[in-house]
Amino acid sequence: MKMITSKTTLSEVLKHPGAKEILSDFNLPCLNCPMMALEMKGLTLGEACQMYNLNLKRLLEKLNKVEKYK
Repeated sequence: MKMITSKTTLSEVLKHPGAKEILSDFNLPCLNCPMMALEMKGLTLGEACQMYNLNLKRLLEKLNKVEKYK
């Protein structure tokens, strides 16, 4: 799979193995919310991190590290 960047949409991020668990660990809210499902196709990881005050750099490191070793 491609490397995850700040411009990767949440729907694409969630296709990566282990991504949902990592996003949950970082307290990204509403992963199972029906309204979020509508937004995921257009919302980038960078935008979500900005909205919810998440550490984008650490999150990208975790997401891409998991993918690298799968």
